[in-house]
Amino acid sequence: MNNINLRNEWLLEEKESFKGWDFSHLDGRWETEKLPWDYKEWIIKYLKSEYQLLDMGTGGGEFLLTLGHPYANTSVTEGWEPNVVLCKERLEPLGINVKQTYEDSSLPHANNTFDIVINRHESYDVEEINRVLKPNGLFITQQVGGKNNELLSNCLIPYFKPQFPDLSLQNEKEKFERYNFSMLYANEYFPSLRFYDIGAVVFFAKIIEWEFPNFSVDACFDNLCRLQDKLKESGFIQSYEHRFILVAQNNK
Repeated sequence: MNNINLRNEWLLEEKESFKGWDFSHLDGRWETEKLPWDYKEWIIKYLKSEYQLLDMGTGGGEFLLTLGHPYANTSVTEGWEPNVVLCKERLEPLGINVKQTYEDSSLPHANNTFDIVINRHESYDVEEINRVLKPNGLFITQQVGGKNNELLSNCLIPYFKPQFPDLSLQNEKEKFERYNFSMLYANEYFPSLRFYDIGAVVFFAKIIEWEFPNFSVDACFDNLCRLQDKLKESGFIQSYEHRFILVAQNNK
């Protein structure tokens, strides 16, 4: 396929619509390695029906509802307006407490409210987590680390600089330890991520704009062509994600 045809194909991928957090458009075109832990299993390990639970950045509550926790003992926060509307439509009628948040440092909850706070891929403020947790309360979080897709970002974006270069397991552990949290479990991993066509890379890079700033097919065309040459050699384009998990208990 010549460069003109490639450009036209990639431009179509760039314009492909994306709703919610649905990557089904890439089914069969990419593959990611499984993590060596299960975030849900760590929550279930400690969660008791009588506990007050807060899910930070719940999205539309999809994951939360799989936990089967009593609705009367469940609260959620969400910052993105469309998801807030969805939560009020879906979760509030069940009896789940829904609050919109604007700042990590100002959760709309009283001191010592929750037995467990959970957080998957949402920002947080350690001092504020400590404030809303009851004594001996638990914080369980899985995070996207600062080196996520750094290899691929450097291939596509000239002079790329990661947005959160210091976001790592060790640095976050130190923050919690300063607030007298004990680590019950902590792990970090860099799972392999492979793309099997460059159009899939284009679709992905256009969506994940914080990892691929100012990406477009036209601006990055030469680099996309270099990736196309690599694809012909190896059959895939290699990237690596960055994930870590913390299960921390306060000792206040």
